[in-house]
Amino acid sequence: MKHLQFNAPHLTGKETNYLQEAVATGKISGNGMFTKKCQAILEKITETPKVLLTTSCTDALEMCAILMDIQEGDEVIMPSFTFVSTANAFILRGAKVVFVDSRVDHPGMDEEKVDELITGKTKAIVAVHYAGVACDMEKLKTIADRHNIFLVEDAAQAICSTFKWSNGKETALGSIGEFGALSFHETKNIQCGEGGALLINKAEFEKRAEIIWEKGTNRTAFWRGEVDKYGWVDIGSSFLPSELSAAFLYAQLENVEDIQKRRLEIWEQYYLGLTPLFETEKVRPPFIPQYATNNAHMFYLVCASEEERTHLITHLKTVDIHAVFHYQSLHASPYFKDKHDGRPLPWTDTYSSCLVRLPLHLHLTNDDIDRIVDSIKAFYG
Repeated sequence: MKHLQFNAPHLTGKETNYLQEAVATGKISGNGMFTKKCQAILEKITETPKVLLTTSCTDALEMCAILMDIQEGDEVIMPSFTFVSTANAFILRGAKVVFVDSRVDHPGMDEEKVDELITGKTKAIVAVHYAGVACDMEKLKTIADRHNIFLVEDAAQAICSTFKWSNGKETALGSIGEFGALSFHETKNIQCGEGGALLINKAEFEKRAEIIWEKGTNRTAFWRGEVDKYGWVDIGSSFLPSELSAAFLYAQLENVEDIQKRRLEIWEQYYLGLTPLFETEKVRPPFIPQYATNNAHMFYLVCASEEERTHLITHLKTVDIHAVFHYQSLHASPYFKDKHDGRPLPWTDTYSSCLVRLPLHLHLTNDDIDRIVDSIKAFYG
């Protein structure tokens, strides 16, 4: 029986060609030809004025924290149901993280509970677009603008997803707040093993972002001929990836439309096949609000209990299908539980205990999806 693994990175076939081309140029450190090509494509996809490739989405978020001048004691509101990088990026700068619960209908942050958490020390709201599905950015932007605080988008999973405004306009996720962060980790729709990008949506931050990106130096301005020498002018770090990572990523970005088309086909096949279970409420399906689009990053189910989820994952394992759970509540983590303010976050805990993710990658055939669907149906009788 064929083993159906949870994730298998997709290759377009051009990755090694571009890697060889990068090596042949004699420049494989960062900010070369392929970096610029990737940034140009991402600026077009997201309609963002300035994109900088980074070594990870984590690094992009850390750059956000520096650009916002996060100081000791500043408060940053974010969901508890997210990857640890979302919190670490701001805690490293001295911020106090204030966690908000998930929604009843979706693992993303409950936008209705954000306003009540804002204090005079609040510096930013970090929206995490879980599974590539938009938070209600109209609501969050209204709150951020009213309180004159930053709005950051952790769009790690959200390449090619958009938010639909009440006036009908659609905007790419990552391009709405002051800053957005994308991930190109091997588990993402578009990947280069490890990689990310910072989306800068206000021109006033562009020059400083380049300096932070280049270890606190004005080297990028030097290469453009804007200064006659470069030196240390600000804090920063080695946030830019090598040309090898950029060359690999370029092959993926060239094929983004084909990759997305197939992922959406797989997602739709899952949903259609499992609809009888959703209609009888045996298990909850993924939810896409009207203001969000689906980029098919993830297909998940929400089980009735942690015990049921454990049994489902075990059942699938016995038939060589690798399904996994996802984030554990950050507010209840060993590191943070003594720092949390004690508010119960019941829906965060529900998704931590009950959500299961199904395999979704381009190595899966239609027959593979049918086999997974049939195995889940068999589990639920």
